[in-house]
Amino acid sequence: MRCVICNKNLNDFESTRRHAITREFLDMCNSCHASVESTARLPTIDRKDLLNGSLIEEELDNDDNMVYPTFKEL
Repeated sequence: MRCVICNKNLNDFESTRRHAITREFLDMCNSCHASVESTARLPTIDRKDLLNGSLIEEELDNDDNMVYPTFKEL
């Protein structure tokens, strides 16, 4: 499964995140979810038991190429 915003592969924690009201899967990586959360509150239901493994995977994903250019690249 991939993030609907940046197309990054989702780990187990990210792929099981649901909207708290509609119960639909959000299909967003942690980075994109944090970006959305910084603008508007997005109530979610998360599987906390899957969180530990996702943090390790996210650190590894940070080595990937940036999806969007940084200010230094512009």
